[in-house]
Amino acid sequence: MTTSGPESNTRSKAVLYRNGSVYTAADPFATAMLVDGDTVAWVGSEQAASSIADSKMDIIDLRGALVTPGFVDSHAHLTETGIALDSLKLASVNSARELLDAVAAAGGSGPVLGHGWDETQWTDATLPTTDELDRAAGGRSVYLSRVDVHSALVSGALAREPGLQDAEGYDGGAKVTRAAHTAARRSARSLPADVLRRYQAKALAEAAANGYVALAEMGAPHIGGADDLRLAAAWNTADPGLPAQPEILPYWGELAATEEQARSLISQFGFTIRGLAGDLNIDGSIGSRTAALRSGYSDAPEERGSLYLGVEEAAAHLAACSLAGIQGGFHVIGDAGLDTALAALDLAAEQVGEQRVRAAGHRLEHVEMTDADAIARLAKYSVTVSAQPAFDAAWGGPGGLYGQRLGERSGSMNQFAALYSAGVPVCFGSDSPVTPLRPWSSVRACLEHHNDGQRISARAAFLGHTRAGWRAAKYSDPMAGQLVPGAPASFAVWEVEELMVQVADGRVQSWSTDPRARTPLLPALDTGSDPACLQTVRNGVELFASSALRS
Repeated sequence: MTTSGPESNTRSKAVLYRNGSVYTAADPFATAMLVDGDTVAWVGSEQAASSIADSKMDIIDLRGALVTPGFVDSHAHLTETGIALDSLKLASVNSARELLDAVAAAGGSGPVLGHGWDETQWTDATLPTTDELDRAAGGRSVYLSRVDVHSALVSGALAREPGLQDAEGYDGGAKVTRAAHTAARRSARSLPADVLRRYQAKALAEAAANGYVALAEMGAPHIGGADDLRLAAAWNTADPGLPAQPEILPYWGELAATEEQARSLISQFGFTIRGLAGDLNIDGSIGSRTAALRSGYSDAPEERGSLYLGVEEAAAHLAACSLAGIQGGFHVIGDAGLDTALAALDLAAEQVGEQRVRAAGHRLEHVEMTDADAIARLAKYSVTVSAQPAFDAAWGGPGGLYGQRLGERSGSMNQFAALYSAGVPVCFGSDSPVTPLRPWSSVRACLEHHNDGQRISARAAFLGHTRAGWRAAKYSDPMAGQLVPGAPASFAVWEVEELMVQVADGRVQSWSTDPRARTPLLPALDTGSDPACLQTVRNGVELFASSALRS
């Protein structure tokens, strides 16, 4: 295997993994795998591994560990993730007072950055004032993103930045939404390139340590701008002397009105942009009450969220991308937001033909509120849904955010089983830093969906986190995301307690080791902990290794 670091261009020995389990369609009982350079050369039994092992190979005794295809995060934000990992972690604060105490205790100089507060978890949901944040920070600028990153708390020092107070979404208080939030975020993260790159490196290291071999980076003008996306994409061509990283699948969320403009937006970067999609927002989030709803929020009936794009604009974008053969798409969460996206698909199909729309492989991010008609129309246009299972784990169920904001409507959120049943292509991600880079927790969230009828099997969820992620990005190698001879050697090794078949229907026996089933086994996810990652490899290059792997 090729190793990361200064020797990364030097071809080394083939690597034989043996005495474990390999998740592969080639042989559901495989216990060994041979990697030659950047390719899976062979998978098979322990007996066969004994016959091919020789001194020219690097032999790794798995000691019962599991080898799987590496995970793909289909929706992530590198710089924001790095900032969240390296700044104030506010998910555990339970009041405005605790939040202010955290700000007061922040060290360093420059802006005080933080992420993760959620007032719906507080006994008293009253937010701090700008004056209180100014006092706590000693006059430093403060930017604290809400858990959904669709609103934030800012200090008076930051609110006085040019243009912020005149922007929509600023009402004089500490909380900013919409354009005011965009202005605040842009100001707070206006940092030197080397600092931004350091944040991205931290996020990539976190991803590699959790078994990710690729991340779809959702760039947009209102998030980090083109330069931020260029920094992210540069990791794909980093100097050989630098540590290897997961592959970046870059998206750019900017609106195009014509085919020529779509091509121009793509070509401006000088590297492969997967599409004009991702966080091109039709609406906002449920937590910040900016997701566009057909009727008012249950806890604020006068509010129905925000529509950032109209049907005509969205349709022009989809038509332009379809003509150019470019993947287009939007961020859409609320049911009224999805109505807009679906009407735009209909209109684009009228303008350029349904076949062109289908062939472009458009995608929609999140799509949390659907009904049967919407799902049928998504299937009609072969639209990929890029969803985040951890949203349901965090906010679904009795007393959760969905219930508070949406009442009875919360029971039909994130309809994974219905999407799968209708043939809608589905891939999964974290929207990190909104939820952590923990892929097995995301698989578990599919198995344990708060709506029993929307649960899917572990195998379906795992495929949605691996092979489907490559397909959703229209990746050129059809073998990506599987471990069969000839496929890219992109995989992760996991320390597991038990392997089983786990299905969504509780009436069916939830485990099987019967060899007649011929179903590859996955880790048991009812143990209370996620499998530990021992190694992550992309195209034969080691991204992460635990000391336990070869000890």
